[in-house]
Amino acid sequence: MERTVSSEVLHQGRSFSFKRDEVQLPNGRRTFRDIVDHPGAVAIVPVLPDGRVALVRQYRYAVRKSLLELPAGTLERGESPLDCARRELREETGYEPGAIEKLLSFYTAPGYSSEMIYIFVARDLRLVGAEAESDESITVEPLELEEVLRLVDENIIEDAKTICGILALLRTTGERTKVCYG
Repeated sequence: MERTVSSEVLHQGRSFSFKRDEVQLPNGRRTFRDIVDHPGAVAIVPVLPDGRVALVRQYRYAVRKSLLELPAGTLERGESPLDCARRELREETGYEPGAIEKLLSFYTAPGYSSEMIYIFVARDLRLVGAEAESDESITVEPLELEEVLRLVDENIIEDAKTICGILALLRTTGERTKVCYG
């Protein structure tokens, strides 16, 4: 274990902060750790009644291009991952789920970030209308699961949470055999 000696917030952003901690290592030496302190996020695999998956396309400034991804978003203070998943699904796709369940959770980059992403699958979707945030420009792209896998294989889908979510869906639903082995 590393013991925190001191912690300094270098920047407080809208959704997360950047901090530098001085830590004492088990051998007694001291060093610094730069951390993105993140409240956590969700991603949702929305399975439409016809079996297609509703992905979203949006421009991501950090990588300077539009990415095809699962609908996702950051947890608000005091919000549960399940409530966040329902809110983000509605905001980004316009769908409300009749059924929603957690597939898995994972740290995105534990070497420098505390962010945990919770991935849910949503089914029995009902269209109620999107409520995108003012700083988002999102289009919904429903795709067959086989097409999503092809886009992953061809490195067109490059977003880690989307790849993890689709693979988790295959693992938990038995779709793997049908899609991967015909």
